[in-house]
Amino acid sequence: MLLNASGCLDALVAPDVARQLDAFVTKTITPLPREGNAPPRIAETAYGMLNAIGLANPGRDAFLRQTLPRLAEVLEIPIWVSVGGFSAQDYAETCAAMDRSDAAVIELNLSCPNVDEAADGATEIVAACRDATAIPLYAKLSAAHPDVGAVAVAVAEAGADGLSLINTLRGAALDPRTLKPALARTTGGLSGPSLKPVALAAVHACYAATGLPIVGMGGVTTGQDALELIACGARDVALGTVLFSDPDAPARIRAELAEAAKRADVATPDDAFGRAHEREKLPHSGRKVTA
Repeated sequence: MLLNASGCLDALVAPDVARQLDAFVTKTITPLPREGNAPPRIAETAYGMLNAIGLANPGRDAFLRQTLPRLAEVLEIPIWVSVGGFSAQDYAETCAAMDRSDAAVIELNLSCPNVDEAADGATEIVAACRDATAIPLYAKLSAAHPDVGAVAVAVAEAGADGLSLINTLRGAALDPRTLKPALARTTGGLSGPSLKPVALAAVHACYAATGLPIVGMGGVTTGQDALELIACGARDVALGTVLFSDPDAPARIRAELAEAAKRADVATPDDAFGRAHEREKLPHSGRKVTA
C-alpha cells in the first residue's frame, strides 16, 4: 500500500495526486489552531530539503467539522489522521474525538523536530490514546533515538498497532551569500534521498524488535527505494519529499516497484517482505584464522 507522508501533500488542492494513493495521511492536527513557525521555513539541500513548518493546522474542532468530512467526500480512500500535541492528555482527547469521525487510522506524531514544546513520553502518550479510542494507532517515531528498536518495543507494549518510520531528522542549512541560517528558526527537519539509509536501518531494527506492521518512509523516490523498505520489514510505504517535485510519483513508483521486484527475482513486491532479515550462508575461505 502506498501512502503520503504527513504534511507532504494537500489533498484538497491536489486531489488527483492523492487519489493515486491507497490511503491519505493528513497534516498533523493539534487541539488548538497553530500558525506554525515564522518564514522562511523551507530550504533546499543538496540531497533533499529542510522544513520547519511547526505543525501549522486549523486545530481539532475546525478539522473535524470542516476538513475531514471534505477529505472523505473528495478522496473516497481511507484517511489516516496524524495527531499531535504537547501532553498525553492533548493526544488522548483528540483521539477520543476521532471515534466519531471518518478516520480509518490514527498516526501519533511522536517525533516532530520543529516545535519547542516538550511532549510527555511516547509510551505515556500511546497508552493514553489506547484508552481513548478503538481506532488503530500507528506511532510515528524518530530515528534520532540511539535505540529506536527499544522505543518501538515500548510503544508496542503500550498499545500501538503499528509504526510509522521515520520522521525527519534535525538539520540546518546556510545561505551561501550571507552565511546565515536559511531557516528562521535555524534548524528544520531533513527529508529526501539523504534520509533513506537511516530509514532502512530503523525499519529493519523495529521490525526485528516488534514484528508490528510498519509504514516505511524516508527518501523514497523510486520503486527500488520502496522495495528495499519492504525487504527491511515495511508492509506499506509512504512518499514524502518526492511529491513536491513529481505529482505523478505514486503511479510511477507503483509501476517501478513491480519492475524492481522482477529484477530481485520475486513474483510480487509483497514476496520481498522481510528478505533483508534472511541470513545468507557465506562461503568459507578454508583458510585458518590466526591471531
